[in-house]
Amino acid sequence: MLFNSYAFLLAYLPVTVLGFFLLGRFGKSAGAAWLAASSLFFYAWWDYRYLALLLASIVCNYFAGSYIARRPGSHASRRALTAAVALNLGLLGYYKYVDFFLGSANALFGTDWPLLSIILPIGISFFTFTQIAFLADAYIGKVTEYRFVYYLLFVTYFPHLIAGPVLHHKEMMPQFDEDQNYRPQAANFAVGLTIFAIGLAKKVLLADTLASYAAPAFDPRAEAPSLFLAWGGALAYTFQLYFDFSGYSDMAIGLSRMFGVRLPLNFDSPYKAANITEFWRRWHMTLSRFLRDYLYIPLGGNRRGGPRRHFNLLTTMVLGGLWHGAGWNFVIWGALHGGYLVVNHAWQEACRRFPVRLPAALARGLGIALTFLCVVVAWVYFRAPDLATAHRLLAGMAGLTGATLPESILSRMGPAQALLQGLGVEGYLGGGAHFAGTWGWVAAGALIAFLAPNTQQIMGHFEPALAEAGHVPRAPRLAWQPRRPEAVAVGLVLALGVLAMSRPTEFLYFQF
Repeated sequence: MLFNSYAFLLAYLPVTVLGFFLLGRFGKSAGAAWLAASSLFFYAWWDYRYLALLLASIVCNYFAGSYIARRPGSHASRRALTAAVALNLGLLGYYKYVDFFLGSANALFGTDWPLLSIILPIGISFFTFTQIAFLADAYIGKVTEYRFVYYLLFVTYFPHLIAGPVLHHKEMMPQFDEDQNYRPQAANFAVGLTIFAIGLAKKVLLADTLASYAAPAFDPRAEAPSLFLAWGGALAYTFQLYFDFSGYSDMAIGLSRMFGVRLPLNFDSPYKAANITEFWRRWHMTLSRFLRDYLYIPLGGNRRGGPRRHFNLLTTMVLGGLWHGAGWNFVIWGALHGGYLVVNHAWQEACRRFPVRLPAALARGLGIALTFLCVVVAWVYFRAPDLATAHRLLAGMAGLTGATLPESILSRMGPAQALLQGLGVEGYLGGGAHFAGTWGWVAAGALIAFLAPNTQQIMGHFEPALAEAGHVPRAPRLAWQPRRPEAVAVGLVLALGVLAMSRPTEFLYFQF
């Protein structure tokens, strides 16, 4: 069941909301139990065969976490933590990586081990990471709530279950125990529905449209694209992925707010980042937080000198890439970002020793452009179905396959036509509509991503999500207020989104 489907909007959501607030009148446990049961139904709608796996994972981690939390920091709890984390990672590894390692071993050693063709349970990466964070928090004494119904809801909570955000036990449990959240509040519905409408528009109006222009460039059967076609496809995917996943996060935050629960912020205009470190503080922020807190810092962080810090960064990002998918393209994507981070830290250190004198606005503008370029190149590996396709597209982006434009467009460029032809740009017949559509939607995506206020800025007066220090949004001139003009605008956006849902598509992060 998709957030962007009629079954969800017209049936599941109204029944879930109504049952939650009706049963909430009889007590918080009743309301939480209903919401947890509804979330399990939401998961089973995708594939009921893995419902038992999800429940078994929840029960085992609940008892392990309860045992660890009552003995924080002890040797016994450390052994229990090690065993529980190993079990979680083993389960994730079996379902997600066995075929990858078998295939890699066959290619490397010339063996012929049969692949198991294991079907990946949807959401396993997210509910596994969520529970590992719970176990780690229990070990350091941050877990104080042990009621099973709340833990069941914490893991299965339908707004985040399939594709995040990755949650912390300590930030969600107190909200599930607040009396006021079991009473319907008009403000929560107004704010939540507005955020949901923005997210729905991002997904069905922008991301799904951009997908049709990105897909041909990444088709493994396609010919090597020329310069403009290659960049058009890569940029179309760059903005498709952003609007798809940030749209999902907005929809999740908006849905959760209807129940009075605030999810953590997951996006903060990442393409406006002036360096790659800032990018990872803005992109998929809850995953970045998880990798920092539970992988990078335990590896030693930056406490053991420069070389060890660089090794820790590379290791964290490679493993983060592998978390996204079982393929060498994801490993390369993670390694690229790890390399970017190492270079960025070295550059910042050099600038501290030998300051570069540039106007602040110019320096930031150059930083944004360079960071965005590096991110786009890495996205090619993230999206490509195989390395051959990625390398073919990158060759086109580098101009190694020539530069061509549709004759219908080239002939209308006036004086620029002669200049382009002098630079080696050739014309070809056909494809003008697709070319114009690609670059038109890329331009639209760029204008919105770089110049428009983001969702949390628009909703800044109402604290739409849990935000870490440094990510508290500031309200711009377009700040939303509960007034009639805003209500009409949100209604129009929601109506356009609903009308565009005739063929709902899955969110890209569902595959992870």
